[in-house]
Amino acid sequence: MYLKRLFLFFIVFIFISGNSFAASVLKGRITDVHGDPIYGAIIEITDLKTGAAADTAGYYAIENLPNGTFTVEVHSVGYATASASVAIDGTVIRNFKLSDNIIERNEVVITGASLATSERRNITPIQSLSLKQLHENPSTNIIDAVTSLPGVSAVTTGPAVSKPVIRGLGYNRIITLNNGVRQEGQQWGDEHGIEIDDYNVTRVEVLKGPASLAYGADALAGVINIISNPDVPDGKIQGNVTTNYQSNSGLFAGHVDLGGKKNGYTWGGYFTEKAAHDYSNAYDGYVFNSRFNNTNYGLSVGINKSWGSSKLYYTSFNQHLGLVEGERDSATGKFIKDIDGPVLVTDADNHSYSMNVPYQHIKHDKWVWDNNLYLKNGGRLGGTIGYQVNSREEFANSVTPKTPGLSLLLQTLTYDLKYILPQQNDWHISTGINGMSQWNENRGVEFLVPDYRLFDGGIYAIAKRDWNKWSVSGGIRGDVRVIGTYMKLDNAYAAPQVQVQYQVFYPFTDYFVNGSGSIGAAYSLDNKSTFKFNFSSGYRTPNIAELAANGVHEGTIRYEYGNVQLKPENSAQFDLGYSWCSEHLAVNVSLFDNYIVNFIYIRKMLGVNGTDSIPTFNNENNFVGFIQDQGDANLYGGELNIDYHPHPFDWLHLENTFSYVRGQFIHKVENTYNLPYMPPARWAIDLRAQKKTLGSRLKNVYAKAGVDVNLAQNNVFDAYGTETNAKGYTLIDCGVGGDITNKKHQVLCSVTIAVHNLLDVAYQNSLSRLRYAPENNVTGRVGVFNQGRNVSAMVSIPLSFK
Repeated sequence: MYLKRLFLFFIVFIFISGNSFAASVLKGRITDVHGDPIYGAIIEITDLKTGAAADTAGYYAIENLPNGTFTVEVHSVGYATASASVAIDGTVIRNFKLSDNIIERNEVVITGASLATSERRNITPIQSLSLKQLHENPSTNIIDAVTSLPGVSAVTTGPAVSKPVIRGLGYNRIITLNNGVRQEGQQWGDEHGIEIDDYNVTRVEVLKGPASLAYGADALAGVINIISNPDVPDGKIQGNVTTNYQSNSGLFAGHVDLGGKKNGYTWGGYFTEKAAHDYSNAYDGYVFNSRFNNTNYGLSVGINKSWGSSKLYYTSFNQHLGLVEGERDSATGKFIKDIDGPVLVTDADNHSYSMNVPYQHIKHDKWVWDNNLYLKNGGRLGGTIGYQVNSREEFANSVTPKTPGLSLLLQTLTYDLKYILPQQNDWHISTGINGMSQWNENRGVEFLVPDYRLFDGGIYAIAKRDWNKWSVSGGIRGDVRVIGTYMKLDNAYAAPQVQVQYQVFYPFTDYFVNGSGSIGAAYSLDNKSTFKFNFSSGYRTPNIAELAANGVHEGTIRYEYGNVQLKPENSAQFDLGYSWCSEHLAVNVSLFDNYIVNFIYIRKMLGVNGTDSIPTFNNENNFVGFIQDQGDANLYGGELNIDYHPHPFDWLHLENTFSYVRGQFIHKVENTYNLPYMPPARWAIDLRAQKKTLGSRLKNVYAKAGVDVNLAQNNVFDAYGTETNAKGYTLIDCGVGGDITNKKHQVLCSVTIAVHNLLDVAYQNSLSRLRYAPENNVTGRVGVFNQGRNVSAMVSIPLSFK
């Protein structure tokens, strides 16, 4: 009730105060270093969610601005991004010159700080990917695209399912944001990914570590902020039509987005259709039932005036995906399917886009109402409400293929209120409250987790100051969470326990209270080098599957038990960073050490005779039992990035990135210290050549080749046979692309052709859940291998109208 009244007051205050704010204007001209105008350059004030585009003469104007000091970012394809802190009061003229120096990296980021700031000034370790970078690296989902960043990997279950991992930590230890709202869709599960359309993304920011006080207690490992299409400049209608074909799985995707803005009123929409048949590799051939299809769409309307902004989003994610079980014929080694008994899979089966059992249907609908109000004292008030409905159904019975076995309906209401104080003496201070209310219901005939309800809330304060060569930032946060099961009122349930089809769920209610904080600083020794230090504490409560699971987790090919005795995880992390950047060379080093108390992990259970514990009731005797456990742990490692442009061959670009994480228990678990599911050391080499113009009709042309070296992972959690060693492998990627223009040098379309795994190497990523599929008796190989050679062709046509 309190929150409802607070939001009602907020909205009423908008309409009462709406026309009482003086409107300022920021205008100027965007040119290159030679003084030539840059048509179409984008000028953005991220904190105010507004911007403009430069006209044919390079001039721009942003109206209806409040007074204050804001970070302004200017970017255009083929130029280095420029950013500056600009004091706005009345009419302010500010010109920008964009450099051709493509090695410069100082983009404005918004994740993990109270206000938008440059990457160089940001205290916490953070990296970003632009739309252009996303298009240049072929992927089948948005998380796979993000794994190109050092320190970021993914737990995968086939090409459509990827869960992010940051520095060895994943699942509920990472908060994924989209449109300012945390994504909530059974985050604990291995067998389905993040319900965000990968073609409706313009930028991704990844914050590493628990210094994410503004987002919630679950961000123990960090935050992935996925930013969708921003508002277009005033007086414009803009969009894109994009098509993508990928050869390995016959993936075809079509996407269209369009948006407009007139006198501060905005609208937008998008639609995506994507489908793929089974993928293939050199060892398995086509992997049966690795197909998937998506139908996604969204709409938005909003207003941006001198008093602030208000915007309403709706997005729908609808996916069908097969579940790879890896069962094979013992005589031929070929995959089999279940149609009234095992049947050999045919070539026609592998090239079909239709679903076969077992498969999942994931539907995720989300409504977001985002508000931003400028106050007369120079402060700002923000309020965001999100409501999400996640429906997950598993179809596994060939006799009744349209009847779901496991069916979960998750509803989540999120709230976020923040107040950014007026800037005084170079201090930027923000405070806020946020959290969520969540309830999950079983609607199928099979069960993995009980019905439950969750409520949490947190209050935080973040302060930052920039002066001379220093930037200092710190903050504190307090959280409370309540999670408990609830029982349906019918005869199938009886206290003190709930028993359904031989599965038992015991009622419980847990209360968790904790505090966290961070403090850090960045020091710019000169214009080239910056040192960074940060200490942060993190906190995560066990999720419902860790507390109370009791059933088959189909996508992970195991029977899981929860543990209601689990305690919350608490972490303390140190980060050290150094960056040095000149005209032709950039070096970035980031080191971390993360100590976690009560680290939660899943391990295989053993029977009384010392062999695998296999549940024999409920006809689940094909699955090994696993149970949740915990112990203190330490993770340490870092990332090294070297980016070199040899002079005078400035068009040539050589980048080396090395990432490493080591995870260990403080005390031995059985015979090992190793944490489970740690990514291996990785070395990525990228050689790139690019030209701003090539002939009269080509712009921003590039050709690149890359080597991705994944070392062997032998530091595995082999206790109870839970995890096995993973071999190393090396992949070679390549690609070309550019913009095709008309006589007026306006872009007609952008073309990208990329090849992943050029040599068609057969490999198993150490974090692939399909490594643990059954053995092929003919070849002796265990599990299913990752995708082979894949050629991706993408064409994007920009749309622009007045």
